[in-house]
Amino acid sequence: MKNNILSLKSVALLLKTFFIHSLFILFSILMIQFKWAQAEDLVRSEKLSERKRLYQQRYNLNTLSEKLVNNTGDGFEKLYGVRNFRVVLPGVLYRGGANNYYNKNGVRDNMNPLPNEGLQNLCREDFKQAIYLYTTNFSTAPKEVACRNFSSMKNKIDYQQITAFDGKNNRLFMEIIYSVIKGQSEGPIYLHCWNGWHASGLISTLALRQFCGLTASQGLAYWTKNTDGHSKGYDKVKEQIKKYTPYPDLKLSTDEQNLLCDLSI
Repeated sequence: MKNNILSLKSVALLLKTFFIHSLFILFSILMIQFKWAQAEDLVRSEKLSERKRLYQQRYNLNTLSEKLVNNTGDGFEKLYGVRNFRVVLPGVLYRGGANNYYNKNGVRDNMNPLPNEGLQNLCREDFKQAIYLYTTNFSTAPKEVACRNFSSMKNKIDYQQITAFDGKNNRLFMEIIYSVIKGQSEGPIYLHCWNGWHASGLISTLALRQFCGLTASQGLAYWTKNTDGHSKGYDKVKEQIKKYTPYPDLKLSTDEQNLLCDLSI
């Protein structure tokens, strides 16, 4: 009987030792994972900061309303093929139009996607994504373009079409932008309509409401200002801006907001 008791005590001691050892191993694994996640976050944050610095130095856009390329497509020759090019989230998101009507190398109707030279030049500027906000004639456009960027490195820009005005794709747009901010996909993104005023203005406004905390009135003021005097009508667009509610799971940290949301309207 005594031997049985001793055996049970030995087993209990072994189990206790095993349990403590297992907890220690689990804690060590969790600590390693935590430190690894911290290191990944630091690397991602540094990359985001570096990309912002690179494009701010390259484009020198100091407000959300300032243009690098004007309404007729002139101003920064390395981006010829776009119009009314503006920053939204530096190093992450830019907006504008497509230079078809004023294009010196071949005029076509304004209601078209980017001309090929516009996509090529965005690729050379190391953009990774371009999004056309209307469906008109998108079937005629290449869906990706390869090039050498301004650092002579290989680059590829993906061109896709996502409709802006109906509101059904609002979350999709925010997820795409959020993914670039978080380093889950590559940027910058060029978001464009025909003129760079209304549809690109809408999604840019929603992005600023989502990621930078713009109020409804601030969003309306931003959208209106950047239509360059073409804001009459568009009641449904204005209503979307007023009613937009940011997605809680797609909000940025304070540090990310401080980095990306420091430009005035």
